[in-house]
Amino acid sequence: MKLDAVLWDYDGTLVNSVPKNINITKAILSIVAPHLTGDNLPVHLQSESSYHAANHAAENWQDLYVNYYGMTREEMLQAGSMWAEHQEKNQTPVTLFDGITSVIRQFSHISHGICSQNAQLNIRNVLKVNGIDRPFKAVVGYDDVSNGNQKPAPFGGIKCLETIFGHTNSQLLMYIGDHEADTLFARNLQSALGNNARVISVAAAYSHAEPDNWQHKPDYVARNVEDLLSLIGKYT
Repeated sequence: MKLDAVLWDYDGTLVNSVPKNINITKAILSIVAPHLTGDNLPVHLQSESSYHAANHAAENWQDLYVNYYGMTREEMLQAGSMWAEHQEKNQTPVTLFDGITSVIRQFSHISHGICSQNAQLNIRNVLKVNGIDRPFKAVVGYDDVSNGNQKPAPFGGIKCLETIFGHTNSQLLMYIGDHEADTLFARNLQSALGNNARVISVAAAYSHAEPDNWQHKPDYVARNVEDLLSLIGKYT
């Protein structure tokens, strides 16, 4: 059986967006939680390595904001509502991981989609600038999904498939992401699609993720970007 589509996470999977995400979070904190700025800046926003540790340890972005940055639930919800706007306004550059362009081009005959908690317009701009936008038939971002349906809920994946195919009866899919919540998202998507579908989960460990420590284990681990060539190729 061959893949019907490859679905991707964005941050930490296609691009290294840590510097930009840190800057955006600082900007949002200055508005919704100024008590967490300056000398009180959360330790996990003080370096890329600390950010990686918190981001991959947190269950999801809400958990990251509340239990690692120290925001209240109300501050977290307000911050979430501001994310898409600040993503689009912030000019900190992001870069594709080395080798991603080659992977996308090699498998450009397959439909690709993105299910992310980044802003859709921001994602599309980066894909276009790097010349890999055409294979991506759907991009579902944070602003396309209600707060209660964000990953690991399967809603974004269903919407992505409906955009690509006009239906959700695909037989074989692959979802690639760098967070434990991405593996859980793949499992939830398969459950939502039913027994006739299979969603293969791949952990992008090349972005400092540690899937060996996850409770929800992926089907495969890509230790480097080049591993994706053989993993996707196995099902094409």
